[in-house]
Amino acid sequence: MHTVAVLAMNGLVAMDTAIPCDLFGRVRLPEPAREYCVRVCGETPEVRAGAYNLRAPWTLAHLPHADTIIVPGIHNPELPIPAPIVSAIQTAAANGARIASICTGAFVLAAAGLLRGLRATTHWNAADLLAERYPDICVDRSVLYVDNGRILTSAGASSGLDLCLHLIRRDHGQAVAATVARLAVAPLDREGGQAQFIQYEVPGSSSDLAPLLAWIDEHSHESLSIAILAERAATSTRTFIRRFKDQTGTTPLQWILSSRIRHAQELLEMSQLSIDEVAVKTGFDNPANFRERFRRALGVSPKVYRRTFSSRPINNLP
Repeated sequence: MHTVAVLAMNGLVAMDTAIPCDLFGRVRLPEPAREYCVRVCGETPEVRAGAYNLRAPWTLAHLPHADTIIVPGIHNPELPIPAPIVSAIQTAAANGARIASICTGAFVLAAAGLLRGLRATTHWNAADLLAERYPDICVDRSVLYVDNGRILTSAGASSGLDLCLHLIRRDHGQAVAATVARLAVAPLDREGGQAQFIQYEVPGSSSDLAPLLAWIDEHSHESLSIAILAERAATSTRTFIRRFKDQTGTTPLQWILSSRIRHAQELLEMSQLSIDEVAVKTGFDNPANFRERFRRALGVSPKVYRRTFSSRPINNLP
């Protein structure tokens, strides 16, 4: 099995610990041996987690043997990171583990020297501190998460959920991640480059685009223009484009493209449609354009993607 170790250190953010335990624990595959084995590894047998304490069944000694390590946020990132934790993280990295942080967990990775020379993110409120303390890190204050391959970082709170779903998608494909997201009643359409927080306008305005985003996902295979979307949002084209960028961190056309790619991933994994049929069904104007866009987004061709993930259906039972 693929072992996911969740680090539990004193002063952790409890929510950041629960998210990976829940999401990775929901994955069900036809081959149980390929599922995740989740272990919470404590700095001490009982760790402080704000309003309550947590008892961890595993210890730091198990971290270096994990395939993936999730480092939750800590309430006070200004405190020094304990040497045993730094040592365990460094050993795990040397062993080839994939290591991801949620929120201010990035400070743990930074203390271990894993973010040196890399682009990384953390909660926007702690980004300046991370950049000041570790000037050799390229701190991106705006995005939800950053994927550097074996080292990943994410922003605060719910972006940890986005990061975990991203890891599941990397491991087992879009359909598996989508099923886990549905079971957890969580959105799957937030990508790493989106903004950390929404810049809301005054109450009573039409700034909340959530219903429109859901509508786009259902209709992304259709011919959608900025004018059509602006009309549905009951605003001018110029205002719509600005508001959309503020709330999602991307453009309407890029959002539509990402939705089409996600739907194409699921069809490539779960259906017997030809690649040309998938292109038409997901709204691309021609198969050649679909292949180019798909490769640009995921780094592989639709054919290679299907070969990699089509044999990995998920059991829909929780």
